[in-house]
Amino acid sequence: MKHTISVLVENHSGVLSRISGLFSRRGFNIESLAVGPTQDPEVSRVTIIADGNEYTVEQIEKQLNKLIEVIKVKTLKTGECLARELLLVKVAAGADKRQEIMTICEIANAKVIDLTLNTMTLEVCDKYDHLKRFEQLIAPYGIIEMVRTGTIAIQKGSEVFAHKKQI
Repeated sequence: MKHTISVLVENHSGVLSRISGLFSRRGFNIESLAVGPTQDPEVSRVTIIADGNEYTVEQIEKQLNKLIEVIKVKTLKTGECLARELLLVKVAAGADKRQEIMTICEIANAKVIDLTLNTMTLEVCDKYDHLKRFEQLIAPYGIIEMVRTGTIAIQKGSEVFAHKKQI
């Protein structure tokens, strides 16, 4: 089962290396890893998608909490968080195929961000499953290059996952 783990860390060099090293040493598999700043420039948020059972997630949380730079760790439950990732894909798109690709983009809420005589570069931000479906729909046109971000997630509702009291 996939788990979304949100980690607030001090924004110092080497923190990501220590987190990934922890996973490596313990044999935990990271499916997705995204790091970005928070509203506080001294704090970053690491979003980890890891595969495993409840015991594995409990062990991951315990090990993360042992790292000095880790401020807070929380496993976000599937129905209680909003998760998205970004997909950029360059497809072969001669003049005869552009309208078909545009129709798929319209349905999938994707944007054309670059266009040449022979290619289209598309951008779509959505849930993992929707991106996989979009990838399958666009694949027959010829994917030339593709890149995806890691998943980022935030808790639903008014509860805040932060290191300081929020107003």
